[in-house]
Amino acid sequence: MWDSSLIMMLIIFTFTIVFMLWRPKNVNETVPTTIGAAIVLILGIVSWTDILDILGIVSGPSLTILSTIMMTIVLESIGFFKWIAFNIVNRSKGSGIRLYVYTNLLCFLMTMLFNNDGSILITTPIIIRIVQLLKFKPHQMYPYLISGALIATAASAPIAVSNIANLIALKIIGLTLNDYVLMMFIPSMIGIFVIAWLLFLYFKKDIPKVSIMFPLKRAHLHSTQLYTHPLDPAGNPEDIDWKMFKICILIIIITRIAFFALTPFGISLEFIGLFGAAILIIYRWIRIRIGIKDVIRNTPWQIFLFAFNMYVLVYGLKNVGLNDFIVSSLREFIAQDALQATIIMGMLTTVLSNLVNNLPAVMFSTMAIVDMGLEPLIVQIAYLASVIGSDIGALLTPIGTLATLIWMFELKKFGVKMTWRKYLKVTFLVIPIGLFVSLFSLYLWIMLVVQ
Repeated sequence: MWDSSLIMMLIIFTFTIVFMLWRPKNVNETVPTTIGAAIVLILGIVSWTDILDILGIVSGPSLTILSTIMMTIVLESIGFFKWIAFNIVNRSKGSGIRLYVYTNLLCFLMTMLFNNDGSILITTPIIIRIVQLLKFKPHQMYPYLISGALIATAASAPIAVSNIANLIALKIIGLTLNDYVLMMFIPSMIGIFVIAWLLFLYFKKDIPKVSIMFPLKRAHLHSTQLYTHPLDPAGNPEDIDWKMFKICILIIIITRIAFFALTPFGISLEFIGLFGAAILIIYRWIRIRIGIKDVIRNTPWQIFLFAFNMYVLVYGLKNVGLNDFIVSSLREFIAQDALQATIIMGMLTTVLSNLVNNLPAVMFSTMAIVDMGLEPLIVQIAYLASVIGSDIGALLTPIGTLATLIWMFELKKFGVKMTWRKYLKVTFLVIPIGLFVSLFSLYLWIMLVVQ
């Protein structure tokens, strides 16, 4: 028999998630989650002692993600992304297929260099700008838009620093960043490659063989009739300071490398990320005298509050016994065999992600794994399978990840029609195959190579 506190917590959680996904009148997602978290605290379901633990868990990952977003703002201000849009079109040399490959590669690299949410915010307007300039018909636009979004979001799986959900779960488990990459990079890349190939086969007939507008004139890049980027600077992409451009890219690459090189020495990810962002901002000021105002104004500081609120809600579910129910129901099956642990946790997080979004799903599944008292190897493989479920399996529906929700919002803002039916027709054919390939690759890689 479920007690009243469990029923109350489930009601609060359900309403919070519904309003977060619905976002009436485009209300920020932090508003319903803040209200939900506040109610949970007032009712005493989560204690103030729990709050201190939650702050310790979510603060580092949130600051790490925010530091990468700061870097994207600096790059945007020097014309980096407009330069990319211009060159992607011209380097495609009139080939729609080559353009398709380049845009997908761009989405993948933006996530690897920054994070999945930032990648969606950057690449979606770029792709919309390109397909509109090339006068593609709606059915010709969808391959670029849908594939780009799926690849950008799935690309957060290979390295943990590209996704706040991965970072928070990583801290709960206590797995190092380098160990994560050792066990996860190859299996998730196999899955992403399979998804990319299946997407190409699905969209091949709709990808135009030849682009109408080639070569692209620089004047087209300056036109604002079809395009306004959310971080759009006032500047001329022809006047790029190439020395500054190269040094900024170098700072970002070095910062990314430092995540893996310095964390084994006890230096926190958030310190490395914020230090790299600070160096980038200072260098820009020295070079072209642009201060920090745009970074402060455009950085989505609410990410920290959103992550905190979601963890409060998940912690509330744990405190009322739902976590114990999951543990008692699944522990026997997961503890028996690594393959069972991989499939069960991957599928569990996939289902939860597509019901309530991947951030609470991966938090909840990770806490359940910790409480199961499993062998270290099973703990690690179950956790990594959960990440695959939350990063790849969650792509089945648009509500599965915050990144796909942002993508749908961006499309609507730019007047591009994208229905759930169009999205689901693609994902229900492609994502399950990519998910199972990733999960089986993870199992084989860890058992045959890493162990």
